[in-house]
Amino acid sequence: MNTIKKDRLIILTAVFAILLVVYLVFLYKLQIIEGEAYYKESRNQQVTTSTVVAARGNILDRYGRVIVSNKSSYDLTINESELFPSDDSVDSNATILKLVKLIREYGEDYIDELPITTEPPFEYTEISDTDKARLQAYMKTNEVDENATAVELLSSMRTRYKIDSNYSAEEARIIAGIRYAVNVRYLINTSDYVLVQDADMKLISIIRENNMLGVNVKESFIRGYNTTYAAHILGYVGLMNDAEYEKYAELGYSGDAKVGKSGVEYAFEKYLHGTNGTVQVTSAADGTIISKTYTTEPKPGNNVYLTIDIALQEATERALATTVNALRAERGYDISEDLLGNDKEEKVTPTPTPTPTPTPTPSGQDGEDEKEKIDDEITGAGAVVVDVKTGEPLAIASWPTYNTSTMLENYSKLLTAKYSPLFNRALQGTYAPGSTFKPCTAIAGLTEKTISTSTRIKCTGVYTKYAAQGYAPQCWIYASHLTHGSDNVTEALRDSCNIFFYTVGNNLGIDKLEKYARQFGLGESTGIELYEETGNMSNRANHYEYAGTEWVVGDTLQAAIGQADSIFTPLQLAEYCAAIANNGQRHSASILKEARSYDYSEKIVQRTEEVLSTVKTEDYNWNAVHKGMELVAKHPDGSAYATFYNYGASTVACKTGTAQKGENITNDGIFICFAPVEDPEIAIAVVIERGQSGSRCAPVARSILETYFSIKSASDVTETEGSLLK
Repeated sequence: MNTIKKDRLIILTAVFAILLVVYLVFLYKLQIIEGEAYYKESRNQQVTTSTVVAARGNILDRYGRVIVSNKSSYDLTINESELFPSDDSVDSNATILKLVKLIREYGEDYIDELPITTEPPFEYTEISDTDKARLQAYMKTNEVDENATAVELLSSMRTRYKIDSNYSAEEARIIAGIRYAVNVRYLINTSDYVLVQDADMKLISIIRENNMLGVNVKESFIRGYNTTYAAHILGYVGLMNDAEYEKYAELGYSGDAKVGKSGVEYAFEKYLHGTNGTVQVTSAADGTIISKTYTTEPKPGNNVYLTIDIALQEATERALATTVNALRAERGYDISEDLLGNDKEEKVTPTPTPTPTPTPTPSGQDGEDEKEKIDDEITGAGAVVVDVKTGEPLAIASWPTYNTSTMLENYSKLLTAKYSPLFNRALQGTYAPGSTFKPCTAIAGLTEKTISTSTRIKCTGVYTKYAAQGYAPQCWIYASHLTHGSDNVTEALRDSCNIFFYTVGNNLGIDKLEKYARQFGLGESTGIELYEETGNMSNRANHYEYAGTEWVVGDTLQAAIGQADSIFTPLQLAEYCAAIANNGQRHSASILKEARSYDYSEKIVQRTEEVLSTVKTEDYNWNAVHKGMELVAKHPDGSAYATFYNYGASTVACKTGTAQKGENITNDGIFICFAPVEDPEIAIAVVIERGQSGSRCAPVARSILETYFSIKSASDVTETEGSLLK
């Protein structure tokens, strides 16, 4: 037994001895024979750790069409350890000048963060609070007097960075600028110093060919807008300002991160923004990447689906621009002028327009017979299309608009343009509703039983109830020495009879008018995630603020026909019209349909229908109002008959309105409609500043309706054909 144990021990010892010899031989070969080669190879390799930018989420329309995506790009960043080695083996200053020269030769420019002018006499430039904090931190760290002039600061930098006297003042400024940018990165944040954004591939290639140590090529992304429409909806991304940096730094954003600045990009930043990762890259001396190891995987942002139909959005913007330009041309304005120009538009002799075939709108209705105005220049317009049953915005258009892709390069010009193209009139413009408010007055009167569907009120042309007190407002038709005779509520809506609605408003009082207006969402938030104005519904409480006088009964009469202090946005008017079509049910105008993970596999959030308020009244009251609005388009006496008399795609219910601007300014035109009357699907609101009347806005709505039902028809055909293939 002992003999067996001894044999095993001998065998194990022998195996161990053999393994030891093999290891020693390998070690000898590695360290002695091949050691020098491995040492040289290790010296020629560079290991760097850098940030991996996470892609921002895509933005899609309601049908999954990608309207905003990302384009891969490459940034040039500074590798501090290579450009500024501790052993001074590299002439860093000469390398910097060589690099800048190369960048400029290829038509690029580098990002200069030193807040000092680039040429003598050197002075400080205006900077943000964040940049000021960086400068102060730099000066404190490097023991530079906080009151030092720009020249004194550059002088200290020249000494600190050993910038030879042979370098010119301009060259020294270039060197100091780049070294400053590298230094402050580690005083305020740890983000990479991006020298060139979206560098040209030719430049990248030449840098690699020249084996320029100290420069890294970092993959990044540029926001790509796949449509020239919907600029006011989509918004844009940009570098953070002071307030944004303070906010987003707490969420882990790097100092050079781009964030949503407006529109959807801003509203849904929490979904769209990705989380950056880090990668360890091993490179050969010639710049060839040997290996990449992610220490932290980047997490792309989520994809956001909007309620917008981009095809309908495009059609809405075109319809708005076409109608506005036609009106401008009719009035003698040069429509060929660049809308971003700042020169005063000159009137030209208008081209005569043919006489329309349909019966013209009765003289005076909705301002058609108003006197010649001095200022008739159209300054802007807005249109909104919403889904009646859900309140979802399908299109939101503002005129004039701009191209999101070129917005940043044209920003200063856009800011000063006389037409204010950056202003979103659909959500931020507020306008008196004029006669488009009359359906609200009608429903309020019917519900409160101050009138019934059979009540008739005689139009005498003048409302005389307060004539003894010196107040006797007129019906619009009285300017032609006519009256409407005896109207019920349906006929009054068709005729837009002021006397009828003066009477209803007087019987109701302003408090009840305000109550129903707010139930319809007028003067209230719509629930949309984008920035919007809430406007104002006329009331006693804030009348003095708006008008500077105490509320009187005459104000109630004017409020009943959509004047007084009432001002609403086109979005509010569209949602109000949808609520009328929906028998009083008003939904949230949230523009977010859903958000999905970047690979579309996981649903992050989904829109839920939210009823904000409901106007409760009998169906026959709704029928009476719907019929009156239908007659506005269908009856020869209706103010929209000239636009819709031959429209056969569906039945349309609408109301025109005129917002009075003053004696010397042409009135705003307002128009609302929904269709089909029998089973409403969409509601539309159109506003044209100084459009003269609501009937002038009707062609915009007709064009939108034609597009909508054309798209719907094509979709129905496609679905039918598809079903046959199953």
